[in-house]
Amino acid sequence: MFAKALWAALPLAATMIAVPALAQEEPPAMQSEALEAFEIPEANQGIGVDAEHSYAIDNTVIAKYSKDTHELVESVDYEDMGAIHFDSAAVIDGRIYVAHSNYSTWPMTSSLEIFDAETLDHLESYSFGIQLGSFTWVDQAPDGSWWGGFANYNRVFDKSPVAYGNKFNTQVVRFTPEWEIAEQYVIPDEIVEKFDDMSNSGGSWGPDGNLYLTGHDPAEAYVMQVPEIGSTLRWLATVLVDIRGQGIAWDRSQPDVLYGIIRGEGDEENRVSVTRVVLDSLEQ
Repeated sequence: MFAKALWAALPLAATMIAVPALAQEEPPAMQSEALEAFEIPEANQGIGVDAEHSYAIDNTVIAKYSKDTHELVESVDYEDMGAIHFDSAAVIDGRIYVAHSNYSTWPMTSSLEIFDAETLDHLESYSFGIQLGSFTWVDQAPDGSWWGGFANYNRVFDKSPVAYGNKFNTQVVRFTPEWEIAEQYVIPDEIVEKFDDMSNSGGSWGPDGNLYLTGHDPAEAYVMQVPEIGSTLRWLATVLVDIRGQGIAWDRSQPDVLYGIIRGEGDEENRVSVTRVVLDSLEQ
């Protein structure tokens, strides 16, 4: 009787095994329009922006520029204070919040560095030590909570014979007001694959309440939501942006405008790009 039941079940089991898993359909594209791009030598890692200025981020440098004229206001190099690798910036209420790490040294260590937007004076530092990876971006969500990204990489560097953390370990986190990690989320595999051997380089909360993430190189941003269940961010859409990955920042004084950078290749200069995103295009 047992043998009869087993043989009766085999065709169904074989059929179930033979059916391939369906690939996840890529979400729709949002509409966007490139407004301008202009040379800023220090725009090598990311960009921050407020109502009157942009703040170009290089490895150890913050350079403050006029938004109207694109003229340099002030530039400060913080290497003598211990800066190694600034990665992106968010300008909130007169302060510049900068993600910092020791990339590409092993083991990975990270910190948050806070500066005065008026004077570029260094104000505070929060060390995360050896934790989830390299801290690549930080931003405040519309509800007032703070979020950031800890990147891991598949690239192998001289000081380590193995991949620098494995890119699938990259995580997006929510912080407590004391900058402790309250929640951790992973990025969908389909997006992580787009990073090649690098990782999530930028993140900024949009005025639509969605989180926009970028990779190291692709000229696009991924529109994400926190899931109702589970630990994987929900991928809503993709928007083409005139960037080469890296740090991005929504201009809170112009809610549909997104700033990014175009890292120069060869003889090219680094540039800052400005893009208008049609925020309601997902509803059309």
